[in-house]
Amino acid sequence: MSLITEPNFHEPGKRYFRDFSPGDDFYQLLIDTHRDLSEAQSAMLNAKLILILSNHIGDISVLRDAMQIARDSTEAN
Repeated sequence: MSLITEPNFHEPGKRYFRDFSPGDDFYQLLIDTHRDLSEAQSAMLNAKLILILSNHIGDISVLRDAMQIARDSTEAN
């Protein structure tokens, strides 16, 4: 499995009429999940979410690539 870096958001059974709509849905869900949390709670939520999704992916090489891309883009800023 290789890392997918192009937009890949979708929901099985749901039809989207614009390519960006699934990404917008995800972003809104993420914002709603963080709503009314303190900064510390939000950071904890992010950490837990990363671990849950990493476990779901399971492929260490994909996770390694994702971490490197995230780090490289952070260092560039």
